Amino acid sequence: MIKKASLASVICASTLHSVAVYGAQLEEVIVTAQIRAQSLQDVPVSVSAISGEKMMEAGLSKIEDLQAYVPNFTMTESSIGTDIYIRGIGSGENQGFEQSVGMYVDGIYYGRAQLARAPFLDLERVEILRGPQNILLGKNSIAGAINISSASPSHEPEFLVSGTYEPDLNEQVIDFVASGPINDDLTARFAMRQRHTDGFVKNQILNRDEAERNEATYRIKFAWDAGNDFDAKLKLEMGSFDVVGRQSEILTDNPSDSDIFLFTGRTYGEILNDTVFPDFGALGNILGSLPAGVRNLIQLQPNGSILNMQADDSVLDVKADRKRSSNGDFSNNDTQNITLNMNWYSNGNTFTSITGFMAYQYDEECDCDFTGAPLFQVVFEEEYEQYSQEFRWVSAPGENFDLIAGAYFQYNELYFFDSIVLPSTLIPQLINAADILEGGARGDIDPGANGSTGFELLGIGDAGNSLIDIRSPRDFKSDSIIASTFVQGTWIMTDTLRLTLGMRYTYEKKSGSRKLEFGLPDGSILPIGETDTAAAVTFAAERHDLAGKRTESQFAPLLNLQWDVTDEAMAYFSARRGFKSGGYDARSNASPSADPTPTNPTATSANPRVLIGSFEFEEERATSYEIGLKTSLFDGVAELNSALFYTQFDNLQVSVFDGTLGFNVGNAAGAVTQGVEFDGRIALSEHIILGAGLAFLDFEFQDHKFGTCIQDQLPDNPNGINCDYSGKTNQYAADYSGNILLGYEREISDSLIVRANLDAIFSDEYHPSPNLDDRVKQDAFIQYNGRISLSSNDGEWELALIGKNLTDELIVLYAIDTPVAKKVIAGTTTHHGFTNPPRTFALQGTYRW
Repeated sequence: MIKKASLASVICASTLHSVAVYGAQLEEVIVTAQIRAQSLQDVPVSVSAISGEKMMEAGLSKIEDLQAYVPNFTMTESSIGTDIYIRGIGSGENQGFEQSVGMYVDGIYYGRAQLARAPFLDLERVEILRGPQNILLGKNSIAGAINISSASPSHEPEFLVSGTYEPDLNEQVIDFVASGPINDDLTARFAMRQRHTDGFVKNQILNRDEAERNEATYRIKFAWDAGNDFDAKLKLEMGSFDVVGRQSEILTDNPSDSDIFLFTGRTYGEILNDTVFPDFGALGNILGSLPAGVRNLIQLQPNGSILNMQADDSVLDVKADRKRSSNGDFSNNDTQNITLNMNWYSNGNTFTSITGFMAYQYDEECDCDFTGAPLFQVVFEEEYEQYSQEFRWVSAPGENFDLIAGAYFQYNELYFFDSIVLPSTLIPQLINAADILEGGARGDIDPGANGSTGFELLGIGDAGNSLIDIRSPRDFKSDSIIASTFVQGTWIMTDTLRLTLGMRYTYEKKSGSRKLEFGLPDGSILPIGETDTAAAVTFAAERHDLAGKRTESQFAPLLNLQWDVTDEAMAYFSARRGFKSGGYDARSNASPSADPTPTNPTATSANPRVLIGSFEFEEERATSYEIGLKTSLFDGVAELNSALFYTQFDNLQVSVFDGTLGFNVGNAAGAVTQGVEFDGRIALSEHIILGAGLAFLDFEFQDHKFGTCIQDQLPDNPNGINCDYSGKTNQYAADYSGNILLGYEREISDSLIVRANLDAIFSDEYHPSPNLDDRVKQDAFIQYNGRISLSSNDGEWELALIGKNLTDELIVLYAIDTPVAKKVIAGTTTHHGFTNPPRTFALQGTYRW
């Protein structure tokens, strides 16, 4: 009979087993989505939950791995950030953002995107709640929430060691847990996970596999039971997850048909004497005959020779094949957390205090030209500290009324630094070549031109020289103080009807500053000069020094009506409003003012460039309506749940790629996301269980006139930069997605059990790129995972074979324009992106005692 949950239970938050010898049934699933422990079937929210044991068995090591099993949920690492989306809504790539999908770990808010990359360790369960969750879970969870609970100390001695080995990627995972009593009142639990993998993308330049990951997390948790009136839990945790390389690669590469300076077989002198000089019309014809990718290998030099781009032939690989050409990347991350949870009990009431300290630090280097040529790198550093305190009262269960109320306080500090690094003179030389073709538009017409550039006949073309060894140190700081109070009450109107009203009032005071300079490797800052003009034209960047302070208050209401249609069916209607606070843009390369970029004061003819960036953005709002039905069928043999939702977003916060290197934050006027979600499971027999989930989604920007134009698209906004997204869908918004999960379990002897699972995960086509470029659109797909295991009847040991992506489906998880390729270097239409791992098979062994 089914005595333990198979992975087929993932879709419905369940641990499955037979609870009666006369027939297969489904076990009740308990969640804490509304603070109180409740059956999943009684919670009037669209929620999926997954037990920690099942995640470990299935090799789900971080939040990104969950998206396959939760429809309408997407999480993926991107080029410079992390994307988390529920029902088509998420935050873009900007370190100034907190996430629209809030993450909570043991009651502590984890709003920073980098924390979503941290590995899992010894969890009790993960709950994913869809729709605004601003009342009980609180801050900024406007699209949904991820509620994570770590495992607690046990009252009986418990030991576990588990190891997983996958040979193709050299993945090695070790889990160790020791738990039990220290004395009659005090218990403790120590958990450790270490994981290493070589990665699945071949770096053809460095001849290594990427992204290599080394993860180590350690946690000790104490529980003190002082009697009937008080208990407390203290958690101390530290971890690191370091990554060498990336799984990014060039996905497309289309030859430019513009009159640019790439060519073969001709010298500078020959072009200079060309009858079509200076418009170089013949170059377009020459370029059109070149194979795609050749422009990454050759370039016109001032002396007329071919400039070797210092990249081997691997840069001609311009398709998604899990191969890349890169000069190296890394990301080193460290996390720390202390959580103290105390509970007082009186006459059935529970008073709770949750005190938290959370911090992380990371430093990264990104080969952000994403090619094999040493064009430029970007370095990042970030430090974050957060202190939080929540007080909460949960009333005793009453005949007529239940109440949850509390207050929340948080203080956090953020420091973010980044800078461009030019490791060679390639970019400056390319800019010099472009400068002559553009009539000196990339720099000032400078009387000091002495012929060193090779363009002395024109007296121009030296703009790139001013960028040799340049750095662009940018410092961003932000801190905020948050205070909020909340209350949620449920009126038990009749035996079958319940009305819940809730509200949260939040006050936030935030300050931010951003300063960008141009300097040299020794840390010195360059004086204003031709560097500023060249950087403005080439990188769309300018010096600026900005600071601001803002305060805001929000009132988030909730109305929920539940009706027990029968003993086996519960219907609900909810209406709620959510907020996400405003803040400051960390990634824009320009000031929001329309003042001209500083230019060389000694130039004979200044060449001012006006750049308009962004700094401050406003809060966004969501008004959401949901109708749901949760049913138990055939005397507990099956469950079928559904939810119909409609959410209107106003002042939606968007991060718009400027087409070069920066991101500008603004507030789109509005968007609507709507759809329907189904999930269910059925015990087909005492040995077989079937689960399934299906979501239909329709997302539309109602008014978004400041979107990023795709490459080769003419702007239709009067500012000459942006394109109108009104009426378009969003990134990661597939029309449908879902999964079918089949689990089998049988005793094959008095002491052995065999289990097997097969999962089919499917999705319609979707845009993995934030600018919705059809050239990198992901087609509809089906992906299969499986697991088969042999274990002792008492659960003491288990051996399992895990297969992922069994049909070796290649899926584009994220895509975007390759930086500077279009506007800076060669007018090349090209994209880079992230792909999923290939087919893998891993052996897993677990021993408990």
